[in-house]
Amino acid sequence: MPNIEDHPLRFTLANELHARPFPQVEAPCQVAYLAVKPVTDAARRDRGRDWTHLLALLDRFGAPHPPKGATHHFADLGRFRLKWESHTEFVTYTAFVPGVGQRPFDPAAFDAFPADWLEEVPGVRLTSILLRIDHLPDDEAEISARLGDWFVQESVACSRVPDAGAVIASDFRIDSAGHMRMGVFAASGVGRRRLGRLVQRLCEIETYKALSMLGFVRARELSPQIGELDTRLSRLVGTMTVVDNSRPEETLTALLGISSELENLLVKSSFRFSATFAYEAILHERIEVLREERMFGRQTLQEFMLRRFDPAMRTVKSADARLRNLADRSMRAGTLLGTRVDVDRSAQNQRLLESMDKRADTQLRLQRTVEGLSVVAISYYAVGLVGNLAAPLADPLGVGRGWLLAILTPPVVLAVWVLVHRIRAKLTSHP
Repeated sequence: MPNIEDHPLRFTLANELHARPFPQVEAPCQVAYLAVKPVTDAARRDRGRDWTHLLALLDRFGAPHPPKGATHHFADLGRFRLKWESHTEFVTYTAFVPGVGQRPFDPAAFDAFPADWLEEVPGVRLTSILLRIDHLPDDEAEISARLGDWFVQESVACSRVPDAGAVIASDFRIDSAGHMRMGVFAASGVGRRRLGRLVQRLCEIETYKALSMLGFVRARELSPQIGELDTRLSRLVGTMTVVDNSRPEETLTALLGISSELENLLVKSSFRFSATFAYEAILHERIEVLREERMFGRQTLQEFMLRRFDPAMRTVKSADARLRNLADRSMRAGTLLGTRVDVDRSAQNQRLLESMDKRADTQLRLQRTVEGLSVVAISYYAVGLVGNLAAPLADPLGVGRGWLLAILTPPVVLAVWVLVHRIRAKLTSHP
């Protein structure tokens, strides 16, 4: 192959597909699984604290450290094997302990994690699982009997996973020790990798179920606020339809208040709801890939999720849709209010123009009146001047001064009127 420059991310992208290998599990054994996340703002947590906490556990057992920046790590810690993974919102620790005790789901399996180390965990427990892996009995009645002893019967889900050559079961309830219980019966000859994939998927199903339910809690918290904002917005839009509503400023202020509250709720809930939908999709994918077969007439994991989990997810989707619809309604109401204000302003401008036209007409009439008075006044003085000029002609013409002024008045007034009219016409023709 001739020399060719690789894309800077070529190897990173290729290795990302193999970044989280499945564990190798051999029956019989116990699995202690712990998922930890901060209560708030988990996606932007200080990952350095997660790293430091992992190294503290490895140092206790003298295990080697993972390379800097790793998102997963396997380590042998004496009698058990550890798998650590870092995700967007959470970190998981999985301890694989060989063998099973007489006591089913013995909490002592979690002794793999030192008590004082658990107290220093950077976050809170999202979920923890005790998973018991046994050999598959030849008699299915024995499996049924064990399920009756281990789980709450009204909640237990059980199925056969033919691809993994195993039977799985859980009631998805927290036991007295604070852990979820899951049971796996593996057929003889099942490979360690196949069994490891099954265990990994079961742990992921529980983890993503728990993460998805965080969205349900958030939706339930938001429901009263959404209902209140819906009522306020409907009432506000109703007032906008009143013909004599003469205070659009107050309506606009109230609408801005509702819009700001809606935007705040959208900002606070958008990440959680989006993450919930993503986790829900992953969960259903994990269940789908199991390709379960019913056993003992009991519900499968898929049916359990359909009856118990999916309604919660529909609640989340409903809350998200209501919130976004309210935001759209608020925007449309703002547009409608703006249109109404523009129409009212146009009407005011029209009335103002009509008023200005009336005033202009009045001024024109007054101007014409004043113009007539001006003709009279100018004519009065003009007649006086012309009369004084023509006074010497009175005696030769044999008329008195009064008759002379009377004879001069009509032509003087007419001349003044013509002169004023021409001046006004000239001014109006050249604005």
